[in-house]
Amino acid sequence: MPIRFGTDGWRALIADEFTFANVRTCALAAAHLIRAGGQAGRGMVVGYDTRFASDRFALAAAETVAGAGVPVAISDRPVPTPVLSHGVVDRGAGGGIMITASHNPGAYSGIKFKPASGGSASDETVAEMERLIGLIERGAGATSPTEGPAPLLHIDLVPPYLSQVRRLVDIDAVRGAGISVIADPMHGAGAGLLPRLLAGGSTAAAEMRAEPNPAFPGMEGPEPIGPNLVPLSERVVAEGADVGIATDGDADRVGLIDEHGRYVTSLEVFALICLLQLDLLGRRGPIIRSLTQSSMIDRLGEMYDVPVIETKVGFKHIAPLMQERDAVVAGEESGGYTIRGHIPDRDGILCGLLILELMARTGRRLSELVDWLFGLVGPHHYDRADLPIDPRRRGEIEARVAAAAPERLAGLTVEGTRRDDGHKYLLSGGAWMLIRFSGTEPLLRTYAEAESPERVGMLLKEARALAIH
Repeated sequence: MPIRFGTDGWRALIADEFTFANVRTCALAAAHLIRAGGQAGRGMVVGYDTRFASDRFALAAAETVAGAGVPVAISDRPVPTPVLSHGVVDRGAGGGIMITASHNPGAYSGIKFKPASGGSASDETVAEMERLIGLIERGAGATSPTEGPAPLLHIDLVPPYLSQVRRLVDIDAVRGAGISVIADPMHGAGAGLLPRLLAGGSTAAAEMRAEPNPAFPGMEGPEPIGPNLVPLSERVVAEGADVGIATDGDADRVGLIDEHGRYVTSLEVFALICLLQLDLLGRRGPIIRSLTQSSMIDRLGEMYDVPVIETKVGFKHIAPLMQERDAVVAGEESGGYTIRGHIPDRDGILCGLLILELMARTGRRLSELVDWLFGLVGPHHYDRADLPIDPRRRGEIEARVAAAAPERLAGLTVEGTRRDDGHKYLLSGGAWMLIRFSGTEPLLRTYAEAESPERVGMLLKEARALAIH
């Protein structure tokens, strides 16, 4: 199978397609890419997560890049993707490679390539990477420089990242707020960072599922969504904690549990981060959201007189706009968000802390913050259902959905459609439903937002019926 970079990197089964040979091919392509851009002298940064053999895949990538004449700094420990991304910017590197499969099941590994901005690679960059990979696979790739390999250093990327987070969040206010936090890194690379950042005040942060475990027991994959956060919910309730904060395998996504054990949806979390920036901090500028994000964001844009820009799914679409438009905040449905002044990429650690800052500044518990949000924009409920599919049936399913032209869905009138990234149906009353294929897994994703959980459930059933009989 050809190596293809999806919504955010290339992911494949370990020892099937994800092999040392293919990792070296991708690394060599990345080295040639930044050499062609005249950035080889700036070097590259390599990081890795807690998955099986990630450290060895990362070393193979780093040695390949150094052998191509590009200096390399490789992390001396597993790190979150945002730590690697910040390291690229902090060191002024020409790019970075992260060995991670993010939230995919434990049998997977993957590679994310980060350009000098630290954000996700653009479609143009990905296309050039894949072209170079094809050349290398055919034995027609560019040759390495005659002067021999470049230096390879092992470094600690974490302290500069922690300093950056402390600049972006009022850590002193959070530490002094007396909030009881349960952190759940889901056996991934985010372990230890929240307790480290919050230590030294009346706020207390305990951890669960903090030990590395490439099998990610008890979950299909380390994604911080409701079904995977039942153990966190139970512990929050049992210990009377104020909030549970979970991060995915590479800690670029976040999931929240309130004091009652309720999963706070990713759409609600993003809207709360927008409220912190716009209301409490008084910041102004565009909000960028993916088409899977909430219509609550459009309402907040109207209320605070800021533009809202909708993009396709994936931070590779969001990142360039963040830089071009100096956006104040950006996010997508998957639980990935970031703010102005940080890397133009998702950061679960930072955004978990932003929710704690919102709690500290308002003196409200997380459920009360959601009530405040709904008091401003009205009730919004959301859910997503992922349907495993045989990749060979993709064309058949695409054709079926494309041919469908429903006039009503779950009793709501279809007022418009959007087909540039899946099939999104805009419904009366501000509700919507979306059907699209995952860019990283063999899944058909169905999404819905409406005024009640019951309507959301009806919409998801209709989405499944449209796509799969």
